Amino acid sequence: MDAPTMPVMGAGQTSAVEIHDLGIRYDLRLTKRTTLKGSLAGMLRRSEGRENHFWALRHLDLKLAHGESLAVIGPNGAGKSTLLLALAGILEPSEGEIVTHGRVSTLLTLGAGFELDLTGRDNIDLAGAFLGIPQAQMDALNPSIVEFADIGPFIDAPVKTYSSGMRARLGFAIATSITPDILLLDEVLGTGDQTFRARSQARVRDLVGKARAIVLVTHDLTTVREFCNRAILIEKGHLIHDGEPDEVVALYRDRVARRKLMAEEDAQRFVSAPASTAPR
Repeated sequence: MDAPTMPVMGAGQTSAVEIHDLGIRYDLRLTKRTTLKGSLAGMLRRSEGRENHFWALRHLDLKLAHGESLAVIGPNGAGKSTLLLALAGILEPSEGEIVTHGRVSTLLTLGAGFELDLTGRDNIDLAGAFLGIPQAQMDALNPSIVEFADIGPFIDAPVKTYSSGMRARLGFAIATSITPDILLLDEVLGTGDQTFRARSQARVRDLVGKARAIVLVTHDLTTVREFCNRAILIEKGHLIHDGEPDEVVALYRDRVARRKLMAEEDAQRFVSAPASTAPR
């Protein structure tokens, strides 16, 4: 595995997030229905020395300063969303620790955690209560949130009548209107039409300009290069590289190309193998 490289925090920068030797372990036994047959099979697997868990993240160290916009990239299953869930406090570390300095806001709880039977306007108040924001402050923010979400009369309709895009727009409007110290985003900048995407990017850039810390998980490498000022590459739960966006994107593309070439070569060898040596 390549040794990860990490930038040094510049003078005058204050830490927003500190991650020390983070590990997140999933118990595979909790992902399946427990049956007598399954339990017996599990005991046999354990007797064979097989693991009943896997590490989604392991030995991850990271520091994020206020004013940094960090992109988290990597292949599917790399651990990107697990990292975001841990930063949001939804997952507890199995080992190591995460220390955050300031208020954390995320669409993981605001967008996906709406009360579906309540209206959009009611969910704005609920989100404020969840984040510990005084009602008077939320009342003052309400008009700007409604305007930015731009979902028209649906703001007074139950959220269960919303499309996924409308929920994401409202969640983004809430999460970014409270001026968080640390903002966690997952593929949100691709939500909505071109006008809304442009407004979303402008708002997040404004937050970065106000010395806010942003963590963005995305598969859109163009967004990484144009929007973020730092990026990390994660593969199989490990930090591979930490650096400038262009550098990390180039490394990721090179590794993807190499894996594709190796897969094609393996497939070609399989096709060319004599029938007597082909696996059955």
